[in-house]
Amino acid sequence: MLKNVKFETSVFSIDKILKTNLAQIVLVGKSNVGKSSFINSLCNNKSLAKVGQTPGKTRSINYFNVNDNFYLVDLPGYGYSTMSQKEKENINKLIDKYISGNYNIKHIFFLVDIRHKPTENDKIMYDWLVNKNIPFTIIATKSDKIAKTKVDEYLMQITKTLFAKEKIIAFSAENKQNIEQIENIILNIAEKN
Repeated sequence: MLKNVKFETSVFSIDKILKTNLAQIVLVGKSNVGKSSFINSLCNNKSLAKVGQTPGKTRSINYFNVNDNFYLVDLPGYGYSTMSQKEKENINKLIDKYISGNYNIKHIFFLVDIRHKPTENDKIMYDWLVNKNIPFTIIATKSDKIAKTKVDEYLMQITKTLFAKEKIIAFSAENKQNIEQIENIILNIAEKN
């Protein structure tokens, strides 16, 4: 469990992107995939990251400071949203600017919903991550919503759809399935900085 985590700031425009030398661990995924629940579960604090009732609500880059050692950075979700084309373009520019040339990004958690076959946007995100050459882990969220006996089958479907070479970790914010595995990835990164 991550300790001493505090929400630091939300960034809506390129000129406000945080200038910091702290390491950053980034969360990406479509709207409604459970990024806020993932953060809250890791930090054992249900009210740290706001869980939106409406997909596409998060339009900012949200920085969570972990013990003044590194940041968890939640990027706006893609997909579902009711945003106008202009808003989508602005968010894409914001994300692209944040990631391009940011040498403090040490790892990316790519969240997908275990219950659904990855979307075209998920495939684009996966290919983009592979090309970016930043270490990343695929997390299949909401695993408590399917039968335990079906988890491997659903993980295989995600692997095949994305043509993923990486092992995918099934995760549930409800019962904290595999949270130690995820914490170990984070702690290894934190120790190197």
